[in-house]
Amino acid sequence: MASFLRSRRERITPDEVGMPPGPRRRTPGLRREEVAQLAGVGVTWYTWLEQGRPINASPQVLDAVARTLRLDAAEREHLYRLADTPGPQPATDEAPALPRDMRTILDSLDLLPACLVNARSDVLSWNAAYAALFPILVNAPAAARNSIWFAFTTPRCCNPLVNLDEQAPEHVAIFRYRYSQHMGDPGWQEFVQRLCAASAEFARLWATHDVAPPRPCDKVFHYPAVGDIATRSTNLDLTALPGTRMVIYTPVDDESRANIAWLRDHPEATVPDHQH
Repeated sequence: MASFLRSRRERITPDEVGMPPGPRRRTPGLRREEVAQLAGVGVTWYTWLEQGRPINASPQVLDAVARTLRLDAAEREHLYRLADTPGPQPATDEAPALPRDMRTILDSLDLLPACLVNARSDVLSWNAAYAALFPILVNAPAAARNSIWFAFTTPRCCNPLVNLDEQAPEHVAIFRYRYSQHMGDPGWQEFVQRLCAASAEFARLWATHDVAPPRPCDKVFHYPAVGDIATRSTNLDLTALPGTRMVIYTPVDDESRANIAWLRDHPEATVPDHQH
């Protein structure tokens, strides 16, 4: 199992899946944490899978790993045998993870902050405007680069989202809607447990069991250098890659649009002047 999965991830470069190249790599291809992020599973869980530990992998999770590693039908069946899991459903022609043209689309949006995320809200790729709006998020390690984790665990002094109290219940309700489609997935369960432990507010809202379908959300950001930036976030699902979506932040007025343009040209203005 270890040799097979390692060989499959080493043949895929970050550029091929639309991810930033990151710092210098000791080995070719994707890292374990990047495979886990793209597949929407926990890093620890994927590491154990690659090590061949008895973790009772579900067909749904193995399918996600197979899609991420671009396994063909024979390789997919081989993965199931190595995991000692009942055979997969008949394979179909599946689109590669994060098609390369997504990078072009993100960059073409220019002054509209935009990113690609998986169902669990792990941020996979982004454009310059998004990086200027969320410097802490995009500079976090890949395994911690999650928008809902960022919203609920970033200290208020460093969190640019000023209407979080208003938006938090809806954020959690929509997240539960997506979670309900992945119940039994150890990666999702581990993530929710860690987030509940890290954020009392998330834990309180999670305990309400409120659920809501995805819909546009009004989000207001603030940076001292420019003031408020009012946006409306829109999610566009990628039919070529189920579970992956593009999130676009559209400014609702001319002032917000101008502020985003200024931040994009001066990204240093949003970097916190202190650390926690």
